Amino acid sequence: MTDGTDRNGSPHPDPAAGSGGYGYPGAPAPGGYGYPQAGQPNPYQQPADAQPQPQAWAAGLPTENSGFDRTAPQPDWQQAQFPPPVSDQPDWQALADENESRRGRRKTVLIAGVGVLVLALAAGGGWFALRGTGDGDDGKPAAAASGSPDPSAPASGGAKPPANDSPTVEGESNLLRDRNGRLHVALGPDAQVAKLENRSEVRFKGSANSYAQGAEPAVETSESFTVSARVFGTSERGSRVAVSQGDGISYAYELGFEESGGKKSWVFRVQTGDKGAASTAVQVLGDASGGTKKWTLLTGTYDVQKKQIALYVDDKPAGTAEVPAIWSGPGPVQLGRARHHGIWSGSFIGSMDHVRVWKNAALTAEQVAALKNNKLDKKIKPAHSWLIG
Repeated sequence: MTDGTDRNGSPHPDPAAGSGGYGYPGAPAPGGYGYPQAGQPNPYQQPADAQPQPQAWAAGLPTENSGFDRTAPQPDWQQAQFPPPVSDQPDWQALADENESRRGRRKTVLIAGVGVLVLALAAGGGWFALRGTGDGDDGKPAAAASGSPDPSAPASGGAKPPANDSPTVEGESNLLRDRNGRLHVALGPDAQVAKLENRSEVRFKGSANSYAQGAEPAVETSESFTVSARVFGTSERGSRVAVSQGDGISYAYELGFEESGGKKSWVFRVQTGDKGAASTAVQVLGDASGGTKKWTLLTGTYDVQKKQIALYVDDKPAGTAEVPAIWSGPGPVQLGRARHHGIWSGSFIGSMDHVRVWKNAALTAEQVAALKNNKLDKKIKPAHSWLIG
């Protein structure tokens, strides 16, 4: 294959001298191109002894040999009527008239088309004015359909808060606003609120100053309660506490993630003794082998009547455990850390939102499932909530 500039082909022989060749004139051959050859009779030359023959007037007319009378009157060819001769030049005036007529017709069609378009636009504008700018009957855009709850949507019952509903107290950017009470939570220097399009979250770096703390306890551990938070962890090593309570020797309860012996688990743990010993702690574990780098709703409950704690991962029960009672340790609610043997530990690394606690209520499995799917009865309101929306 070539590019068209060096195509292969059979070479042509050079033309013989005087032959012309390749379309160029050469010496004319005798008698060529329809002329008689030398030594051959010339069809256009009559022999010397040939007699003249009468010619017919036209095909089909009689000849002298067929009895034609030459004395009969002949047609006057000068007076005969023939069609006017056809000229090789066009009739410029007729063409000009025809073009003018066509332009007039095109102009009429164009004006009619523009008129129809104007009427259509006017009718459409009136329809949109009546319908409004959106797809809904009230002039508002129709809500987009969704096959499953969006991770950025609130996981609690009730209406979604407006986009301008600040997650912090007005004028206090380091105080997480309590939407259902007056227990605002102060952020440590390394904790940061991120405002996204439809919600807000708090981000923790895992450092000593990356936490948030309330001014008082969120629940009375001598009564039934529920604590819940949605978490997105970026570390799968060690202990990572999302929510806890207490600042004395030990936590009263803690909710989060724990990796031990290579096993990854979600955990809800409570302290039953006043010294914070491991022997007096009771816990429920949930499988976290799927990883922590996805939004997961963790919910822990304590039912004082059943003397039982339970853990739920998203909308699924992870297990239960029997407890005699939960120690009412001193100290406020904590986000992103927990108290162990008088020191802070379990620093959380990642993001968190939808933090809620219910007093005097241990949510059932059905209610937790409704909570996860944003269908919890509006009457079941949390006592405190932060970062909702």
